[in-house]
Amino acid sequence: MAYNIPDRYQDLTPAPQLDKKTLNKMVWLSCFLQASFNYERMQSCGWLWGILPGLQKIHTNKEDLKASMAHNLDFLNTHPFLVTFVMGIVLSLEQNKADTKTIRSVRISAAGPLGGIGDALFWLTLVPITAGLTANMAMDRQIIGAILFLLIFNVVQFIVRFGLMYWSYGLGTKAVTLLTANAKEFTRAASILGIFVVGGLIANYGSTTVRLIVGETQINIQSLLDGVLPKLIPLLITLGIYVLIKKGWTPVRCIILILVVGIVGCAFGIWSGNSQVTDENGNALLGGYTPLVEWYEYPEPAPAEKTGQEAWDAVNAVVESLQEAGIDVSMPE
Repeated sequence: MAYNIPDRYQDLTPAPQLDKKTLNKMVWLSCFLQASFNYERMQSCGWLWGILPGLQKIHTNKEDLKASMAHNLDFLNTHPFLVTFVMGIVLSLEQNKADTKTIRSVRISAAGPLGGIGDALFWLTLVPITAGLTANMAMDRQIIGAILFLLIFNVVQFIVRFGLMYWSYGLGTKAVTLLTANAKEFTRAASILGIFVVGGLIANYGSTTVRLIVGETQINIQSLLDGVLPKLIPLLITLGIYVLIKKGWTPVRCIILILVVGIVGCAFGIWSGNSQVTDENGNALLGGYTPLVEWYEYPEPAPAEKTGQEAWDAVNAVVESLQEAGIDVSMPE
C-alpha cells in the first residue's frame, strides 16, 4: 500500500539545535552517498542514510519521522563531495518543522547547481593541480608522489565536507540564495582555471614523439618538428580529440582511437619511446624499441664520449706503443 506523505508534520514545535557530534557523524556518513546508487532515485538511499541521525533527533514523533524519511527518499542527484551543503539546509528546515513540500523543493533546488560547481572545483581544478605537483615524483618511482596526491585530495574534500555542513546548517535557506546567485560565475572561473592547468600538464608531460628517420642523409623528423614548435604532436593530438568530441564522438571512442593509433604506430616504428630494454650485449635498443615492421634503417647511436681518465689512458697506450716501436715520445707533465 502506497504511503501518502503529509504536507505538514504533527508536531510543529521547533526542535533544539543539533550538537556537533551528530553533525560530524552525518559528515562521515555522507561518504556513503553513492553506496546504494540506482537509476530510479539515484542517490536517495545514501542521502537518507547520511541524514538519518539528524532526523531521528529532530523528530521525536514517530509519524513525523516516518513522513520525513519518506520524502527524503525522493530522487536526488548532487555532487558527492558537496552533499553536506544540502544536508545542512535540509536539517535547518526540518528543525524548524517547515512543511514537507517546501523541504522537498528546497532540497532539489540546492542539489542541482552543485553538480557543475563540484565538477569544476574538484575534477577540473583540484585533481589536475594536485596531479601536476605529484606526478614528477611518481614518474621518478617515488611512492611518496601517490601518497601525497591521495593525502592532499582527501584533506581538501573533508575540509569542504565539514565546512559546508556547519556553514549551511547555520544559514539555513539563505545558503541557497548565496549559492544560486554566483553559481554560474564560480563554475566558469573554476573551469577556466582547470583548463589552464590541464594545458600546462599537456605541455610538460606530453611526450609523444616520432621515431622516423628518412632520406639518405638520415633526416630526423622529430628534430624538424621541434624546430617548428616543441611538443607539436601532443598539441595536435589534443586538438584532434577536441574536434572529434565536438563532432559527436564519445570519450570511449576517442580512447579506443588513441590506443589503435599508438599500437599500430609502434608496430611500424613511427612513434618513439624509451622502453629501457637492452640487447644481449647490454646496449639500449635503437629508437627505444625494435618495431615489428622495420621499413627503414635507424642510425647507430653515436659512441659515448670518453671520460677524462679514459682519454688519458688511451693516450698513454698510444705513447707506450710508439716507444716500443723505437720512437722517442714522452707524455707532458
